[in-house]
Amino acid sequence: MSTDTRPANPETKGALELTLAMVLSGTLGVFVIESGASPFNVVFFRCLFGTATLGLYCLARGFFKNHGFTPKKLGLAALGGVFIVFNWAFLFESYEDTSISVATVVYHTQPFYVMLLGAVLFRDKLTAAKFGWLGVAFVGLVLVAGVSAADLTGSGDSAYLAGLGYALLAAVFYGISTVITKRVTGVRPHLVALVQLVLGIFLLLPFTRLGEMKGLGGDWGWLVGLGVIHTCVMYVLMYSAYQKLPTPKIAVLAFVYPAVAMLMDWAVYGHGVSLLQALGIPLIVAASLGINLGWSFAGRRASVAPPEESTPPEEGAPADEPAPAAGAVAASRTGIKTGGTR
Repeated sequence: MSTDTRPANPETKGALELTLAMVLSGTLGVFVIESGASPFNVVFFRCLFGTATLGLYCLARGFFKNHGFTPKKLGLAALGGVFIVFNWAFLFESYEDTSISVATVVYHTQPFYVMLLGAVLFRDKLTAAKFGWLGVAFVGLVLVAGVSAADLTGSGDSAYLAGLGYALLAAVFYGISTVITKRVTGVRPHLVALVQLVLGIFLLLPFTRLGEMKGLGGDWGWLVGLGVIHTCVMYVLMYSAYQKLPTPKIAVLAFVYPAVAMLMDWAVYGHGVSLLQALGIPLIVAASLGINLGWSFAGRRASVAPPEESTPPEEGAPADEPAPAAGAVAASRTGIKTGGTR
């Protein structure tokens, strides 16, 4: 009996890796809330445990050899890390003030801030199609937010409005980090993420209330999970998948994350979305795909540069593509090169 020893299709393996990474990402909100810690405490310990495990992984893989960092690249990675760390804190605060579902969907307006920042800072061309998709996303955002007239006049839930603001601010901080980290080339994304995690420990220490952690007991497991599962394991899976998948497949699979997040929010906390909010979700999804894949409203792909074929770097060599930030996954080849994880 013959045994097929041929290697598995790299694209299939990449799809499985990215799907698993997005499923893990979708459970992040539950870990944050169940830990019972304040948002800044959660981010601090995520950075602490993430540094330990991701650092060991990089050491075992020999990534510190020929790391590719220069003083400028290291400074840019650290600057991007400042925005990523606070992006996490604002997102986690939004979970508590709104819900995991609403915060996650609002947070997924990230690609549009990246697009606008690129236009302002680097004079990237904004086509009519991009403006159109931006309008579609805005309509979707208004529907998903579920803000009533009472909320706007001050007689509604002010905490809910603040939560929406935190989610939007987190998305903007992600966009800023993406634009900065885009300039870091020739360095493995794992190392860029590690720099940002180490920075986060020192950056958040003044905001961390360690006295609140007394008596946390078994809830420490949730914080350890955030560092080990949602940082080290998830990063490794995603960075591996990015090397194997074309842009369209990355763009589609990235939406496994909000789908799982909404499912977990409903299954664990009983939080659903209203019919009006549900109408806004596909608008944001379609607009994000339209921006990232260059769709036009005429039914044809807009004129964009063809995506590069991804080829894994040689073992021990730094990746050729710009290293992702440690924040969120952008659903496109451009976004993947400049974005990162949740």
